[in-house]
Amino acid sequence: MDFQTESKKYQGRDWLVVAVSGELDLSAADQFKDKLKAALAKSRTRYLMLDFSRVSFIDSSGLGVLMGRYRELALTGGRIIIRHANDQVYRLLTASGLDRLIEVELPIGGHFAKEEK
Repeated sequence: MDFQTESKKYQGRDWLVVAVSGELDLSAADQFKDKLKAALAKSRTRYLMLDFSRVSFIDSSGLGVLMGRYRELALTGGRIIIRHANDQVYRLLTASGLDRLIEVELPIGGHFAKEEK
């Protein structure tokens, strides 16, 4: 799993943008959680945007990390947005119900984006 961060203005707020690459599974979940927590603490923001364009797979361990960050940020009025997930990852995020708590954008150019037209 690769992890890159940057700060960005979006909707008039400071967001931490995290680009994640690889698989977010049991073997990467603890590292993903630790890096996210450290990056959020360093940025001192309540707004997290995750770029999943290079995430090839996510399992329940990865979903658990996302839920944990959602709970922490929601306590202070923060938000999470997941962008650019592939169709498979998008399906899992929506099937799990996570999209009811975290904004999950439709995949660009994927099967689901075609259905929305």
